[in-house]
Amino acid sequence: MGPLQGMKVLDASQIMAGPYCTMVLADLGADVMKVEKVNGGDDSRQMGPYVNGESTCFFQINRNKQSIALNLKNEEGKEIFYKLAKEADVVVENYRPGVTKSLGIDYESLKKINPGLVYCSISGYGQTGPYSHKGGFDLVAQGMTGLMSMTGEKGMRPMKSGIAVYDIGAGITAAYSILAAYIHKMKTGDGQHLDIALAEIGLPWFTWEAGAYFAEGTIPQATGWRHRVSAPYQAVKTKSGYMMLGCANQRTWERFCTEVIEKPEWITDPRYETNLLRNKHVIELEEDIEDVLMLHETKFWIDRCEKAGVPAGPINNFAEAVQDPHYQARGMIEEVEHPVIGKMKMIGIPTKFSKTPGKVRTASPLFGQDTAAVLKNLGYDQEYIAKLSESGAVKVLEESNLLKKN
Repeated sequence: MGPLQGMKVLDASQIMAGPYCTMVLADLGADVMKVEKVNGGDDSRQMGPYVNGESTCFFQINRNKQSIALNLKNEEGKEIFYKLAKEADVVVENYRPGVTKSLGIDYESLKKINPGLVYCSISGYGQTGPYSHKGGFDLVAQGMTGLMSMTGEKGMRPMKSGIAVYDIGAGITAAYSILAAYIHKMKTGDGQHLDIALAEIGLPWFTWEAGAYFAEGTIPQATGWRHRVSAPYQAVKTKSGYMMLGCANQRTWERFCTEVIEKPEWITDPRYETNLLRNKHVIELEEDIEDVLMLHETKFWIDRCEKAGVPAGPINNFAEAVQDPHYQARGMIEEVEHPVIGKMKMIGIPTKFSKTPGKVRTASPLFGQDTAAVLKNLGYDQEYIAKLSESGAVKVLEESNLLKKN
C-alpha cells in the first residue's frame, strides 16, 4: 500500500482540479470517497469521448476511488454526508464560495463534528477578495495571470497553454497543501481550512519574470518557440522536422559548436561570443544553425547532441510521447480493466517510491457504484436504503443496470 494508507478523504469536487488532487492522494494509498450529485454525478461524466457510454475523461482522473451519490439539498442525504465527514481526515470541495454554507457542509459546520478535519476549498478566485463571487475557469486564469500574454508569437493573438495548466496546477497545489496540513494534524490534532484559488496558484511560477519586472520594470513578452533569456534554447528546424535544442550555458554552446555542428569559429564570432550577444542576435543565430541542421534528419542531430552532452530532444505529438520506450519502461503508461469500458490505458504515477510505491488499484467507479455498500457500513439496512433511493436522497447503482451496460 502507498504512504497515505489510512488517510480518509471525502471528495465533493468535480471536473478537473479537485478530482486531480484526490486522484494523487488515492494513488498514494488514501481511501477516497467521491461524493457525486444524484442528478448525473460529476459533470465530467457527460464529457466525451465515450466507450460503451462511459466517459473516458472521467475514467482518466477518477481511478482508485469509490462513488456515492448523495442529494445534499435533502436532509437525509446531508445527514449521510455528515456521518462520512465525521470519520474523514480530509474534505475536498470546489463549490463557489457561499454554496457550501447554504448547503450546510462548509468548514465551520463540519469542524463542529470533526475538529481535526482538513477542509480544502478550490475555487476560481478564493474565498475572499473582490472577485471571490465569480466562477473560475482555467482559460480565464491563464489570461488574468499574464500567462497568455507571453505564450505564442510576438505581435500575434495570445495563445493558451496546450493543457489546462491551472486546473491541474490547482489540483497539485491542493495536494501538497493537504499533505502539509495533514502532517500538522498528526502533530497537534488540529484541522484547518485550506483556500486554493485557481486564478493565483500559477503566479508563484513566474519567478524569473517577477525578478525582471520588480527589479527593472521589464514586462515579459511572447517569444514563440524561443527562450526569453537563453540562446539557442528553442525549437530548431532539421531536414525531417523540428527538435528542441537547449544551450543554456556557455559550456553547452561551445560543445554544440565544436562537437555537434563542427563550427568552432562561431565561439569567437562577435555576434555569438556570450549568451547576451546570442540572444540579441537570435534571428541570425537561428538562421545559421538551421542552415546546418537542414543537412540531416532530426535523429542524426539528437544522437550527436546526446554524445556531446548537449541537451536536445524530439518534439513529439501525444501518440509519439506515450509510445516512447522510456515512458513505457518507467511505468508511465498503465492499463486497467473497467467493468463497462473494458481494458483501457491511462497515464501512470510519476513518483517512484522505494518503499511505499503508489499503485493504480482500481478503475474509475461507475456512478453511485458504492452507495449501497457505504450505507450498509454506516448501519442502514436494505429496506431503508431503498426508501432513501426512492426519496431522491441517494442514487444507488442497481446490479441490473450494470448488467445492461455489459
